[in-house]
Amino acid sequence: MTLTKPFLSDNAAAVHPKLWEAMRAADEPDNPYDGDRLSAELDAAFTALFGRECAALWVATGTAANCLALATMCAPHGGVVCHREAHIEVDEGGAPGFYLHGAKLMLAEGEGAKLTPEDIAALIDPIRNDVHQVQPHAIAITQASEYGRTYTPGELAGLGAFAKGRKLGLHMDGARFANAAAFLGGSAVEAARSASGPVDSLAFGFIKNGGMGAEAVILFDPERAAEVRYRRKRAGHLQCKGRYLAAQILAMLDGDLWLANAAHANAAAQEVAAGCGERLLHPVEANELFVHLTQAERAALRAQDFAFYDWGAQSARFVTAWNTRAQDAAALGKAIAAL
Repeated sequence: MTLTKPFLSDNAAAVHPKLWEAMRAADEPDNPYDGDRLSAELDAAFTALFGRECAALWVATGTAANCLALATMCAPHGGVVCHREAHIEVDEGGAPGFYLHGAKLMLAEGEGAKLTPEDIAALIDPIRNDVHQVQPHAIAITQASEYGRTYTPGELAGLGAFAKGRKLGLHMDGARFANAAAFLGGSAVEAARSASGPVDSLAFGFIKNGGMGAEAVILFDPERAAEVRYRRKRAGHLQCKGRYLAAQILAMLDGDLWLANAAHANAAAQEVAAGCGERLLHPVEANELFVHLTQAERAALRAQDFAFYDWGAQSARFVTAWNTRAQDAAALGKAIAAL
């Protein structure tokens, strides 16, 4: 079925033409696995982007990126604090428990699927410091959050200071990291800042933003990269022809294509938001909109060929993408306003 006015998910968007070109250019003999020329360029490319030495490894999925990074922070007997509606809890099929060999996800509350130091303290402070209770080892946050909310640099600084004070690792699920960075003015540094610099690790998402099948695990302590390489192989994510994944990532970084794509998606979301008024359930700070709609209203929109997901009994989720047509975004905003 062809979606004529697609707002289901940015996962369904087309691959950007520049990535096809980059993969075609990489289609020549080179060293296998991650020993090729393009994979060797990733560390320097991300070091330049963040202005701080880091190591970058490609993987094929965001699930693997999150779990491989968290596995370096959390022992099997420990726990990872995340929001109750975090993707690693709700939508990764138990993968964190699999990759972390049984470590527990510790679920916190927070407005807009975001966490504050106070939210985390309310969860972990009552835990006794003895072997009978799981101890927190790390914190995982999502940028932008599961409700399209963006952490500001100030909020990240507070979380970074809290994590450091409690000796907890701080990981960022950045499936829509580009959209958050675009919302914050276009800075990757600001979108991943903590009190002592960037977060400890970042799953830098590209697939939702015009990529095909490559994400990046960013480690701001490069010495941890060796462990992730072993874990990546053991998990079945060391691809033989890794140059094609590296080619995608480097093409997205070239000329800040990642940022331009996200800015387009964000602008389309704002166009839709203009017609939603008080129906919006959350501020629109990335490329997702959560809108109060009755069943009849959703049926009326689908009758106009708009594709989207229901989000509970009385709401819907709309997601814009790097290639959302301006006329479709405008039409959706007008259609919602006319309900």
